[in-house]
Amino acid sequence: MNLELYKSFYYIAQYGSISKAADHLYITQPAVSRSIRQLEDELGCTLFSRTPKGVKLTPEGEILYQYIDQAFNFISTAESKIKTVKNLLDGEVRIGVSDTLCKNYLIPYLKLFNTLHPKIKIRVICPTTPGIISLLKAGKIDFGLINMPYHDDQLVFKKIMTTQDCFVVGEKYRYLSNKRMPLSEIVKFPLLLLEKNSNSRLYIDQYFKDNSVSVEPDFELGNIDLLIQFAKYDFGIACVIRNFIEEELEKGRLYEVKPIEAIPPRAIGAVWLKDVPLSIAANELIAQLDDGEISEI
Repeated sequence: MNLELYKSFYYIAQYGSISKAADHLYITQPAVSRSIRQLEDELGCTLFSRTPKGVKLTPEGEILYQYIDQAFNFISTAESKIKTVKNLLDGEVRIGVSDTLCKNYLIPYLKLFNTLHPKIKIRVICPTTPGIISLLKAGKIDFGLINMPYHDDQLVFKKIMTTQDCFVVGEKYRYLSNKRMPLSEIVKFPLLLLEKNSNSRLYIDQYFKDNSVSVEPDFELGNIDLLIQFAKYDFGIACVIRNFIEEELEKGRLYEVKPIEAIPPRAIGAVWLKDVPLSIAANELIAQLDDGEISEI
């Protein structure tokens, strides 16, 4: 049935007057009367009886009003809830992000977001990129942060930060940082790379392939923090994201080994399902991460 008919019924019952209901609904009295006649025809009963002061509910009308009143209260509650969420006074954001990106990039933004919107709950899960994509497609997170490039027609990507991979060493191999070296010479030293299931490892493997260099890493580690520590302790040359080790380089705890064949820059991207609208809170957090344009890949 038409919800407008029930609105007319509800407000007539509220005010005990057809004219007052019409004023509230900003329609004419005849239009309200027609709505009630139509509703009574469809229900097969009389809902109001006339009195000298207006109208009152019949027994059948009383039964209907009990449920309609409850329904309109639920609608009012829902509207209030939506306003609360819209004003970021309630809600939840679920994020998938790697340990490295969470530690080195996301946490300061979460602190800012939490300061501005303390009522919004934040849940952070830290799997690998394939795990983030699986969680997205299962509806268990709102969006993820991943190292790009990544290709999937079901997803929307937004670039939020340009990153630069680099090779670094500790004190033992410091001399390698004195001049640019051919990549073919760099890989002759002990090499420290991320595990093969990571998006970053796929990217650097493609870089080696594009430069016709074959590699067999001496160590494959689970995250960039471990690569940094292993490089500091002179296990070899580690491939890490330069953006996250600026302080280590400035203070001389690590040294950059620069290949003649430069590693192409890439990016961190926010990613979410193409056909699933983001919540207001998730949109707000992504907007704080960056104001770049959304692009579908």
